[in-house]
Amino acid sequence: MSDKTVSLVGIAGSLRRDSYNRKLLAAAQQRIPDGAVLEVMSIEDIPLYNADVESASGIPEPVTALKDAIARADGLVIATPEYNGSIPGVLKNAIDWVSRPSADIPRVLHGKPVALMGATPGGLGTVLSQTAWMQVLRHLRMRLWTGAGPLYVSSAGKAFDDDGLADAQIAERLETWLAGFVDSLRN
Repeated sequence: MSDKTVSLVGIAGSLRRDSYNRKLLAAAQQRIPDGAVLEVMSIEDIPLYNADVESASGIPEPVTALKDAIARADGLVIATPEYNGSIPGVLKNAIDWVSRPSADIPRVLHGKPVALMGATPGGLGTVLSQTAWMQVLRHLRMRLWTGAGPLYVSSAGKAFDDDGLADAQIAERLETWLAGFVDSLRN
């Protein structure tokens, strides 16, 4: 894979326009290493999962677009908030839809390298959310990348300003973390 561009898809687990996790993904796009590209996809148009909707209408177009992008990508970057000590519902819902129909899971998710990062106003970063994601990712047989260690942004209100990521130390850590994930996909 070393001769071709490494393609990543990134999704943020918050619908809030000014979300710290959306800002974290935007910062990642700005710091992606040469020879790699990060396409950020929105989950805001994905409806709540309902098997009746799936049976009657099939997979909604926003879900199909996300699934196809993930299937084409070399890796997935998930920027997860932490809601009540766990996974945000809207992000879990998006992954639930992406796993439908179950016969399509091998094409989209099995073996897909995934890197977790997250930002929160709290003091522990997103350690509980990222830990909760492990069970879901394991069940879907995705490959969780942990090579550069976790990327948690705590006290996110201080780390970001109107222009994006303002904390130079976190920006440097993000750059190193991204380079590690991209390098792992090249080998």
